[in-house]
Amino acid sequence: MAEPAIYHPNREKAESKATKSIVLLLLLVSAALVLIITIGGWSTLQGAQMFAVIYALLNLLFAYYVAGWNRGVLPVVAALAVLYGVLAAIAGPSWFARDKDGFAEPALDPGLLGLLTFILVPVQALLTLFAMRAFRQQWNVEIEAGEEGYVDRSASGNPPEPLGA
Repeated sequence: MAEPAIYHPNREKAESKATKSIVLLLLLVSAALVLIITIGGWSTLQGAQMFAVIYALLNLLFAYYVAGWNRGVLPVVAALAVLYGVLAAIAGPSWFARDKDGFAEPALDPGLLGLLTFILVPVQALLTLFAMRAFRQQWNVEIEAGEEGYVDRSASGNPPEPLGA
């Protein structure tokens, strides 16, 4: 007798696929922005380098899990995005304040670093919103499909039923 196949009806919806793609894109953009800001301002950051690098690496790890339809990391993604969004909103003005004579020069222009830091704020807000939207889509729902198979009636909002029913 054949093993029953596992069917994930919520993963096949266009809305779920689009949300997953957006979350992946936002995680990658967030990691890239954090790394650019961290590397560009490495010499002037005061002890925050390792936190920023860890956050960027976590975003890449979370992107890997989200690509595999793991919904469990999404609340953690949202929580860290809120935290990092607040930190970016606070840190942004300080980069613009460094754009004067007498301050140590980072590798990138402080004005550019400030702009990238302010761009990071809405990216984190979008990441929070889309991660929570993805969490509500219940990617984890599984239905076993036996030898009879199932009729996909997900477009009507009803769960799949056996063909013989």
